Amino acid sequence: MKIIDLYKKNKVVLSLEVFPPRANYPVETVFQTIEELKKLEPAYISVTYGAGGSSRARTVEIASRIKREYGIEAQAHLTCVGHDKKDINSIMDQLLEEDVHNIMALRGDPPLDDPDFDYSRGEFPYASELIKEIKKRDEFGIAAAAHPEGHPECSRLKEDLFYLKEKVDTGVDFLISQLFFDNRVFFDFVDRARSTGINCLIIPGIMPVLNSLQIRRIIYLCGASMPARLLKIVDKYEDKPQDMEKAGIEYASSQIEELIVNGMPGVHLYTMNRAWQICKIVSNTGIIQTGSSERGS
Repeated sequence: MKIIDLYKKNKVVLSLEVFPPRANYPVETVFQTIEELKKLEPAYISVTYGAGGSSRARTVEIASRIKREYGIEAQAHLTCVGHDKKDINSIMDQLLEEDVHNIMALRGDPPLDDPDFDYSRGEFPYASELIKEIKKRDEFGIAAAAHPEGHPECSRLKEDLFYLKEKVDTGVDFLISQLFFDNRVFFDFVDRARSTGINCLIIPGIMPVLNSLQIRRIIYLCGASMPARLLKIVDKYEDKPQDMEKAGIEYASSQIEELIVNGMPGVHLYTMNRAWQICKIVSNTGIIQTGSSERGS
């Protein structure tokens, strides 16, 4: 099934994102998390791709097992970086063999050992080029990323929207937003996207802030702005990790509730491979009735 069909049903679609463990960690660790997350009955689970394509095999394995063993629709991330056309088609062949029919198409991050990586030297310098290649196969549903506050490498929002529309026009079914901490930023972004002619679904992506170091790193990497309300929380609980986690759960829950009230067709949660915290957030929002969401459940 293509994921876009899940959004055609008259219910709020809950989707989750997990990432493959590092190479020196057993892959089974992520399935311990998924075992808990499946209680939320997500419509689909998205599996990320390591920088420079470093988790290629694990992404395919995790996505296939989500579909096969848990009966949950899976979305595999696929990036341009480090792959030529032969590689991309080989990965798509593997996904189809495992009955995975949904791809999140991304340009991707440079290899960790090559921060000055030259994207232009690859066969797929932009996500739109990758989307064109995937689109040649009717078997795949395709999603792409949207940046509510603009891509960090793009200096003008208008230009960023131009390139986003190019991706959509190339063959994207729907967009999933990168994280944001102020819903007004997302709503304004959707309005600007619509005025640019981007008419596909735009799903808000929410990342809970569970510790102060995490949020500082996030802001450094992606440039997301921090509203005053969240800044006060971080300042208040910076040296109180348990209180910070609790406040972060409440903040994310509040964000999601407001998004649903304003008619969003779904919410995509960046789980960071956390289980009980995500279960608590979902339970708070009433998207689905869950069992115990206490720590260690």
